[in-house]
Amino acid sequence: MKRVVCFGEALIDFLNTGQTQEGDLALNTFTQFPGGAPANAAVAAAKLGGNAAFAGQVGGDPFGQFLVDSLERYGVDTSLTLVHPEAPTALAFVFLDKSGERSFAFRRYQTADVVVEKEQVDAAWYADEPIFHFCSNTLTDGSIADVTRYAVAEARRHGALVSFDVNLRHNLWQAGRADAELVNELVHCADVVKFSREEIDYLSEGDLQTYLGNCFAGGLTAALITDGAGDMSIHTAASNATVSPPAVDVVDTTGGGDAFIGAVLYGLSQQPDPLDFLADVAQLQRLVASAAHCGAWAVARRGAFPAFPTFADVENTWDV
Repeated sequence: MKRVVCFGEALIDFLNTGQTQEGDLALNTFTQFPGGAPANAAVAAAKLGGNAAFAGQVGGDPFGQFLVDSLERYGVDTSLTLVHPEAPTALAFVFLDKSGERSFAFRRYQTADVVVEKEQVDAAWYADEPIFHFCSNTLTDGSIADVTRYAVAEARRHGALVSFDVNLRHNLWQAGRADAELVNELVHCADVVKFSREEIDYLSEGDLQTYLGNCFAGGLTAALITDGAGDMSIHTAASNATVSPPAVDVVDTTGGGDAFIGAVLYGLSQQPDPLDFLADVAQLQRLVASAAHCGAWAVARRGAFPAFPTFADVENTWDV
């Protein structure tokens, strides 16, 4: 089994779970959940039985300690996790509409996750050619973007398979929109990339076939495109396939995509040659279908870490 190393942010998701009435005011109530897309992916893989580690930085505050404790509780190796003595842990306030869809308000200025330095990127992250996974929230300003470029380049130099979940949060970027050129630069550094339909439409400027052709020419092996409750599509240079996700009563979409990609990472980690596996559309289609059940399991429950399935929860739908 290969190790899965997830780099990026771990943060607190304060999930809006209702309101209380105080005099004339309706006050939102929030429940503290551990989160952050790369941390979520590590937990999702670990809960399925994978060997997952989190390489990112939290603050040396109660929120940071809560995140480290939560990662460890779900079986994630935190020996690579950094703790900053002064910078605070990032916070996200998550508001849900009646259908369970989210909107976010972030508190992330100079937080621990964005002040990681190149010198903190350690060779131990890449021991034994792991699967190295990252997301776009460590591209949102110049300093952490440079560190992310360096960490990905080191992963490739050490022979790791590189996974990228685009996971755009436009309101985290100074311009109010993600830098498509920068994100696409990192797409071309990956072996497998997960996009949502909205993300790939944005990054491709509506010309999907040309965009994917350029990605495959640049070295990408597989692109996975999710579309909410709609069909997922799988693309390689040689072939395409689709997967219909299972229908589910949505409670909270927080972490659904992370449960999905974490399951993909877990499945890849079980393969003797993950890169060859990615190039085989028939095998990849079975893995994506299995991972879709993990995503469906998660969105039928609140939060992220606690909502992700164990392997026993989805064993009867796992076909890899």
